[in-house]
Amino acid sequence: MPQTAPPLKDLGLEGREEISVGFLLLPSFPMACLSSVIEPLRAANEIAQRNLFVWTLYSEDGASVDCSAGIQFQACGALKDIESVDFLVVLSEPDGQFNAPNDVSAKLRYLSRHGTRLCAISGGVFPLAKSGVLDGQTCSVHWLYRTAFEHAFPQIEVSDDVIAVNQRSFTASGAAAAFDLTLHMIETTLGDAIMTEVACWFQHPAIRSPNIRQKTPTFQTDETADHLPTVVSHAVRLFSENLEYPLTTREIAQQVGVSARHLERSFRQAVGQSPGEYYRQLRLRAARQLVIYTQDSLTSIAQAVGYTNPTSMSRQYAEQFGASPRQDRQARNQFRHTRDSFLH
Repeated sequence: MPQTAPPLKDLGLEGREEISVGFLLLPSFPMACLSSVIEPLRAANEIAQRNLFVWTLYSEDGASVDCSAGIQFQACGALKDIESVDFLVVLSEPDGQFNAPNDVSAKLRYLSRHGTRLCAISGGVFPLAKSGVLDGQTCSVHWLYRTAFEHAFPQIEVSDDVIAVNQRSFTASGAAAAFDLTLHMIETTLGDAIMTEVACWFQHPAIRSPNIRQKTPTFQTDETADHLPTVVSHAVRLFSENLEYPLTTREIAQQVGVSARHLERSFRQAVGQSPGEYYRQLRLRAARQLVIYTQDSLTSIAQAVGYTNPTSMSRQYAEQFGASPRQDRQARNQFRHTRDSFLH
């Protein structure tokens, strides 16, 4: 069972003279996730007129790392050189890889055993999960990567919340969620007045707690899923929970507690589609995650999203996205190769 998440105030940060934060950068990491932690910490130090928070950039081997925008960051050290750090934040794209995964896993486990809280933001949950240190814990995973993550790591419980706090790890679904998490760290150590001032410095409109769910888009509308009518929102949740073995519209309606006709009418009014059309798009978008972020066969992917025939899935996939699964995967890999060649 996943561990009970402790409040941030119970993490033993109060009264500290210095809190160290390390960032483990993998190639093509999202720069916004780095700045979303460093900038509020910098502002908190300035407002409090003390250097409570200190930070250091690391890479696996100590070499410089290029972010997703092509900007180079010089690491101050290698992962193996870290002796002690309060927090270690892994930043990566979803398909980021360590060059020496066994050595990295051993080091991360060592740090965790000796009090370092391991953190991951957005795609950073993938390489951190591969190391095994997140087993048995609950992770916040960005909705864009959820299907691929659950498929790769069935032993890890996934949360739709923007932040997940465990005894030994923190995860945040994206850059804005990382900003929220950092604000809570500031509140715990420097008080709510300084935390509020930091939020106002950056015009951060709302400070979200770990139990706030992520915003997710709907298809064909400019609304987010949490603004859908209750009947439609409930049905969408059931869709997402039943990708491998799709339910019929009648079965969904029964579980929601309305007639199939009522569900059909509610969907068309809310999103301009039938429940079946919406369900198919949801399954195809899940398939695309698996196409892009895994190397699974098309047969395996088709089965994972409820298609008995991969040919049928590929045909509908191409109609939806303008390219077949094979073309989509090839284009992704070609882009990464071209980009990496350009950056290096």
